[in-house]
Amino acid sequence: MQTYITQQNLNTLLDKLIAEGKRVVAPRISAGTPLYEPLKNSGEMVMDQLPRRSAKEAFFPVCEDIMSYEKEGQQITLKDIDPAAFPETVLVGVHPCDAAAIPVLDAVFSWDYRDEFFLERRKKTTIIGLACTQSDDACFCTAVGLSPAEPKGSDLFLTPLEGGGYNCATYSDKGEALVAGNNELFSEPGGAKPLPLAEPQTAKFDLKKVKAWLDEHFEDPAWDSIATRCVGCGACAFVCPACHCFDIVDEGTEKAGKRRKSWDACGFWKFTHHASGHNPRDMQPKRYRNRIMHKFKYYDDKFGQTPCTGCGRCIRLCPVGIDIAAIVEEISKK
Repeated sequence: MQTYITQQNLNTLLDKLIAEGKRVVAPRISAGTPLYEPLKNSGEMVMDQLPRRSAKEAFFPVCEDIMSYEKEGQQITLKDIDPAAFPETVLVGVHPCDAAAIPVLDAVFSWDYRDEFFLERRKKTTIIGLACTQSDDACFCTAVGLSPAEPKGSDLFLTPLEGGGYNCATYSDKGEALVAGNNELFSEPGGAKPLPLAEPQTAKFDLKKVKAWLDEHFEDPAWDSIATRCVGCGACAFVCPACHCFDIVDEGTEKAGKRRKSWDACGFWKFTHHASGHNPRDMQPKRYRNRIMHKFKYYDDKFGQTPCTGCGRCIRLCPVGIDIAAIVEEISKK
């Protein structure tokens, strides 16, 4: 279904949803940095900046409680966190590189075990995507087969128009329900032209050729030169919209505490450190090799997708200037 909404009506829609008690998450400036965060009102939303971190935090928080415990004498009380208590959420202004990563996460969290913490949030969230009209030299969504107007992962997708406002396209029952429930704010599309889309400059990768090289070169000495600079800080994984590794730890005292799920990263030294003391990835190049292998081979082997959407965040934030797009481009030419 194709409709149109003005910027004013979009703001009215968000304020209405907030007034109804829904959690509305959108890019906003927090301490000088654009982040996806809950809005108090529509005036906080910024539509023209890619947030520093991805939208996955709406479903997969950095840290979340999954149970608590208390001990009194010999009596131990366990209390589960009820995923059904998660709020209805509308995630707004999601850039295509973030929205396209959400189906990647869906596959992982519903595969051999159904993670109800993630899945309940997904079920209760409607995603409003937004086409990109600007990019920088770190963007490479087109190189991995996506585009600045890719609707994958969005329930409702907005395309900015010349003169203001947005063309709206629905891609799910959630998107259609949102429009139908607020029909007075939408109208028939007019004749306004879409704003020019962003134009990432990276050439498209031959992902089949990249995977074929990775299939045969696990022990290749090239990994030392590719990844020797990596310092294992984990920034790339923590800003990536598709990375999904986590650890589960108990925090507290013998009297009371909580079991928590917290983000982890395969670049950390302790990620594969065994209780025996052995670490199969004892050198940083091995750990960065795993990152490349996971993105362009392992996940594809399992799910038939590439869990890299070309957002460029890892390139922008790497403290030693590692460029995953340049690495993959180099591999594609081998």
